[in-house]
Amino acid sequence: MSRSVGRTLAGYAISGALAAWAMSLLGVVAWGARDMARPADAIVVLGAAQYAGRPSPVLKARLDHAVDLWKRGMATFLVLTGGRGPGDTTSEADVGRRYVLRAGVADSVILLENRGRTTSASIEAVARIMNEKRLDEAILVSDPFHMLRLQILAKQHGVPSVTSPTRTSPISANRLEAAGYILSESVKVPATLVLGLLGR
Repeated sequence: MSRSVGRTLAGYAISGALAAWAMSLLGVVAWGARDMARPADAIVVLGAAQYAGRPSPVLKARLDHAVDLWKRGMATFLVLTGGRGPGDTTSEADVGRRYVLRAGVADSVILLENRGRTTSASIEAVARIMNEKRLDEAILVSDPFHMLRLQILAKQHGVPSVTSPTRTSPISANRLEAAGYILSESVKVPATLVLGLLGR
């Protein structure tokens, strides 16, 4: 192969990669801007940090949004996710449970996934929970930047879903921080798609 042909192929490869990244970036922004909430079987809240048994502002915003959806009758069950971080004595899901109980959610409708330390692991566990409970569709609740990858993972694990991002997260209020998360997700989304195709 001549050098000119090699450079041409390399140029095409770079152009293709940039185009795919740009599409991913636009997708992350578009999914984060849409609230597709509709009546479903369960509201799934993605975990975030907790501090000594209290939800971080990010987790609180997600829980508040989920509770609002539940009180509006959008679903019967509330699935709280998130395991323990290094040094933690309780899980994000357990902290979330105590918070939503105080907000008026009935304990009988709360389901916990309290081992997952990654988004993928949590969604995989949620799929098992929903299958065991014979629940079909979920409303996924997290920050806006998270929505596209969440729905891709849910589809990969056989969970029909719609997305409903919280609008009160402190991440969204900080444009620079939000931009950083959006850029990070724009790389994670195609990686998630590739791993899904490879069956990993």
